[in-house]
Amino acid sequence: MSSSQPEPRLHPIPKPIANDGDAARFCSTCAFSLACTAVGYGKPELLDLHCLVEHAGPFRAGEHVFRTGDPFRAIYAVRTGSVKTRMFDRDGNEQVLGFYLPGEVVGLNAIYPDQFPCDAIALEDTWCCRFSFPAMSALAARMPAVQQHLFRLISKELGAVALLAGDHAADERMAAFLIDLSTRYAARGLYSDRFHLSMSRGDIANYLRLAAETVSRVLTRFRNQGLIALEGRELVLRDMAKLREIGASLLPE
Repeated sequence: MSSSQPEPRLHPIPKPIANDGDAARFCSTCAFSLACTAVGYGKPELLDLHCLVEHAGPFRAGEHVFRTGDPFRAIYAVRTGSVKTRMFDRDGNEQVLGFYLPGEVVGLNAIYPDQFPCDAIALEDTWCCRFSFPAMSALAARMPAVQQHLFRLISKELGAVALLAGDHAADERMAAFLIDLSTRYAARGLYSDRFHLSMSRGDIANYLRLAAETVSRVLTRFRNQGLIALEGRELVLRDMAKLREIGASLLPE
């Protein structure tokens, strides 16, 4: 009989909650605050931007934030919760395009076709900020920091697609995915080494272009190697340096 002790149960990991700020401070998950404060814009100076914001939600798990073919009139920034984007191929197979966390913008890939080319689905109870894109574009023309941040967000969206290109092992893809999530949470001042996976194993597998059973095997292997602790969807990254090493070929330097 084995003498090894079972892993202790993980404590529930708190989900990110937006702080609305006040007259001088931005909401804690504002998609534009980091870029604007970096160049000296505060909330009072960005009154025009905040006048464009309309809170949308709550969207319950499985509900659409927008649908394929909807006219493109606004971009959405996640305040709380999370969103996945997806499309279907000619045979009706779902393809997961990405996951969006608090403070991230959804819908930028609709700028050129002038309609949304994919669905955006809430993965859990989710609130968004909706920005009128024509008004945002006019404001960006007057405020270089806002314009540059929009360009940066578009570039990041394109880079995320390139991340999945090429022939990479399942361990590399999964390690890079976990480190990418960690980095994105850290950018918002949230827990970077422990978080709730709002997306299903099937969604993760679809996004990483892997089989669902492969994702389960890799996560089990990472857990056995002491790289992660996982209970249901509660995840702790125990050895981020090793995970970063495994996923290095898919991560930015």
